[in-house]
Amino acid sequence: MRLLNRPVNGWVNGWAGRLSRHRRGPVAGVVLLLLGLVLSGSLYSLLSPAQAQEQRSDEELVAEGRELFLVGCSFCHGQNGEGVLANDGQSQLGPPLVGVGAAAVDFQVGTGRMPMAQPGAQAARKPPVYTQDEIDALAAYVASLGPGPAVPDESDYSVEGLSEEEREAAIVRGGQIFLTNCTACHNFAGSGGAMPQGGYAPKIRGVEPHYVYEAMLTGPQNMPVFSNGNLPPDAKRDVIAYLESLEETPEYGGFGMGGIGPVSEGMFAWVLGIGSCVGAAIWIAAHTTRSKKDKVEA
Repeated sequence: MRLLNRPVNGWVNGWAGRLSRHRRGPVAGVVLLLLGLVLSGSLYSLLSPAQAQEQRSDEELVAEGRELFLVGCSFCHGQNGEGVLANDGQSQLGPPLVGVGAAAVDFQVGTGRMPMAQPGAQAARKPPVYTQDEIDALAAYVASLGPGPAVPDESDYSVEGLSEEEREAAIVRGGQIFLTNCTACHNFAGSGGAMPQGGYAPKIRGVEPHYVYEAMLTGPQNMPVFSNGNLPPDAKRDVIAYLESLEETPEYGGFGMGGIGPVSEGMFAWVLGIGSCVGAAIWIAAHTTRSKKDKVEA
């Protein structure tokens, strides 16, 4: 063992001696400083969260949102969100956005309803033009124009944290709220329906929960505003739980035809059901008469 340890000890003592001689050199302090900076920078890049590196300040978001707003939104809504009147001087080409809040922007732009190609009675949903980062910037700029509803957090509309009993109770409460306040426009199954003056209530089954929450919070187009004062956040969450339950509920009566309502079902029964019976009766009568004529001629 002593023979084996002698080479190792000699190697260690040699390196220690070299370090002891060079540490007093004029370059040793600079080298140690550079090594410390490289080591600390490497550790920070490895351990720091990515969100902290990419997070933008509110001022940067607002500035970026204003640039996007001036290019894509100011023609209808004005350069400062004050709104623009149409040529008749009475109707709005684009409504004012002061006080609508970030939630309205996230809903309208996130669902592709804005920007519109041209003004109309109804803004239809389509693929969004902007990325989510650009939508966040636009929402931050519009929110800076005046206080308004903020973009909801997932905890506001999600029922994932509820037990099975609590979720069932939320579905029952949400169904009562929906059937009382929403079926006149959106149909009992959330399939949508026609409205006066060229508008329509869109289908809300299968819509992302946070967009449903934002629609209730901001009241887009012909929809009334269900603020947190007249419909608490828990009640909004219950409505969303009810709509999600509709996706899981089977059609016990067979083919539901989209759940559009009794008009479509009655038309289906008259045209296909009774129409088929009438056609079958005519076919039977025609063939029966022909067979009797053949017998008489014979």
